[in-house]
Amino acid sequence: MASLFGSNGEKPAPENATANVNEKVNVVTYGSDVESSGVSSGNNDIDDLPDPDVGKTDEERAALDRALLWKIDFWLIPWLSLLYLLSFLDRTNIGNARVAHMEPAIGMVGRDYNNALTIFFVSYALAEPVTNVLLKRYTPRVFFTAIILLWGICMTLMGTVSNKAGLLACRFFLGLAEAGLFPGVNYYLSCWYRRSELGMRAALFFSAAALAGSFGGLLAAAISKMNGVGGYEGWRWIFILEGILTVFVGLFCWWMINDFPDTARFLTAEEKLRTLRRIAADNQTRAETEKLDMKYVKAAIGDWKTWGYAVIYMGCLCPLYSFSLFLPTIMLGMGYKDTRAQLMSVPPYAAAAAMTVFIGWLADRTRWRGYCNMAVSFMGCVGFAMLLATQNPHVQYAGTFLGAMGIYPTVSNSLTWASNNVEGVYKRGVMVGIVVGWGNLNGVVSSNIYIKSENPHYRTGHATVLAYMLVCLFGGSIFMHFMLRRENKLRKSGRRDHWMEGKTAEEVRMMGDVRPDFIYTL
Repeated sequence: MASLFGSNGEKPAPENATANVNEKVNVVTYGSDVESSGVSSGNNDIDDLPDPDVGKTDEERAALDRALLWKIDFWLIPWLSLLYLLSFLDRTNIGNARVAHMEPAIGMVGRDYNNALTIFFVSYALAEPVTNVLLKRYTPRVFFTAIILLWGICMTLMGTVSNKAGLLACRFFLGLAEAGLFPGVNYYLSCWYRRSELGMRAALFFSAAALAGSFGGLLAAAISKMNGVGGYEGWRWIFILEGILTVFVGLFCWWMINDFPDTARFLTAEEKLRTLRRIAADNQTRAETEKLDMKYVKAAIGDWKTWGYAVIYMGCLCPLYSFSLFLPTIMLGMGYKDTRAQLMSVPPYAAAAAMTVFIGWLADRTRWRGYCNMAVSFMGCVGFAMLLATQNPHVQYAGTFLGAMGIYPTVSNSLTWASNNVEGVYKRGVMVGIVVGWGNLNGVVSSNIYIKSENPHYRTGHATVLAYMLVCLFGGSIFMHFMLRRENKLRKSGRRDHWMEGKTAEEVRMMGDVRPDFIYTL
């Protein structure tokens, strides 16, 4: 087995390497997750780091690498998934509260419910592009702890509102507080894992969104039975208890979140070095070579890939939010009532969670991120076509399974695909922020296409979701795949080498993904 850390002929570590590891690793921060194409780009970051495993065989190095990866997984993925589960639960439980008779209790009529959904996405989408800059400035530990406490407080207060204006205010601030979690975690994970490892972890993390749907339906069915306890209706208890749960978890964030590998409390000195070296071997850019500069913002805005992935991502998120916000309502339209409607929403989400993890695993092994998007999005199109074309509740219910399995896997897969194909700390952060922010802005569309007067068939909603999935998600994935394939062909044939003419090795390295030896993931 080939060594993961370079050839046996690389320079040995000094004798005091591990003793001085903290001095060494404290100057290393991370940027984009970029795969080396095998052509030198002048990035010698790995040479700056002593090797803690000098003299070990390739098999011994591989065993240490596997153990390190398991340890990082254990400390990062479960906790981050819990945070996202709570995040998605708190933004979508308004659908369960609606089934529990929230609207008449606070005088909501007509499109008031749709307005309450819309205002969340306005603040959420507008705040997202800047959140990764804040995360890097204040560190993940401070950033994640602050936002989860803030949105937990907003969620709890939502259960005490007495009119629709109070609900709108709470939803607006909930959007602001939650905006940083999803793009922040995707950036954060790229600081710990190689590109070929990122998709599976992102899928495990995002599968929490589907689990939130299942868990939310079960939880809401139980909590709504508390109607009258403490003088509060059941729908209020859905908000209050789930908000208190979020605050409780948030209190532990300060101890559970580690900023970056160089300061991780759960890694030994040798493990910190191994983590830094495996990331450097993946040809990543070190953050100390980049300073916050408007040129990176301009580079992200001017990159055609940013807008290509933004189109794909809007094809993910409009269907995602339509499904998660209105599935209980769709169940009512099929004839299910109250608690049964809540419970019938659980199995489609469970199927979606399983498919999300499977696609994350498959895409990491094959690097076929575009093909995976095409396959599952087509399946989702079939599901929503079934919802649109028939009034048979059994066929419609089967359609919700295909729809869920066709939506949820594409969210993490698309964002990982985008992350794989951009290099540079700040460019990647801005690009991910734009893609995620634009995608979430389409939550405004999701909030307004399921019209109460169209109950029980909701043709406008189903048709709009189908169009988004067919044109933006399926069609956009095909377009992106073939454009990237064409560019890879040009780079491998040497027809982009003239871009490097007259540049120093450092200038070539700082070209990032524009560099001719950067090969895109398809």
